[in-house]
Amino acid sequence: MPPRNVAILLFDEVEVLDFAGPFEVFAVASELHDGQLFRVFTVAATVDPIHARNGLSVNPDYGCNDAPHADVLIIPGGIGTRSLLDDCTLLNWIAATSRANELTLSVCTGVLLLAKAGLLAGLRATTHHQVIDLLRHVAPNTEIVTDQRYVDNGRIVTAAGISAGIDASLYVVGRLCGEAVSTRTAAYMEYYPAL
Repeated sequence: MPPRNVAILLFDEVEVLDFAGPFEVFAVASELHDGQLFRVFTVAATVDPIHARNGLSVNPDYGCNDAPHADVLIIPGGIGTRSLLDDCTLLNWIAATSRANELTLSVCTGVLLLAKAGLLAGLRATTHHQVIDLLRHVAPNTEIVTDQRYVDNGRIVTAAGISAGIDASLYVVGRLCGEAVSTRTAAYMEYYPAL
C-alpha cells in the first residue's frame, strides 16, 4: 500500500503548534517506518509564503488548485481562521477534499472552517476552550464537547486547543496504522500526553 497523503492547510495567522505538532507526528511516524506510512505536505491558497502566528514565515508546498489528493486533511486553527469564514473558495475546497478523503482532522479553531464548510451538522465536536461559544454560534446543529481533548466521529476528528492536536494526531496514527506505531512515535518524540 502506498503512503497516505497527509495535507496540512496553512494560512496567515495560523497557530504554529496547530500545524507543526501534527506535521511532526505524521512525519515521524512515517520516518520510523522507512517513509512507508505517510507523505506529509502543506497546502495554502497559493504557494506564496504565509505568516503564521507571531511572525513565522512558512512556504507552502502546494496551492489548493495543484495539491495532490489528500487521504488525510488537517485543518489547524489560529486567529487567522476568522478571516476565512467567508472565503467560499477555500470552504468549498475543504468540503470537497473532506468528502473525498479518508479522514479530516481539525485542531483548535480549525473546527470553525469545518462547520462553515457544512461538515459538522449532526456530529460532535470540540475546540479551544475560549472559542466554545463561537463554535456554538457557527455550528448550531453540532453537539459541542467541552471535556475531551479530541472527538472522533469516524471520518471527522476534532481536537481542542493547540497541544491537543498532537494528542489527536497520535490517536489518528494509531487508528490508521495500529497502536504500536502511535506508541513508538510518541516515545521517539518524548511526548507523553496526559490523557
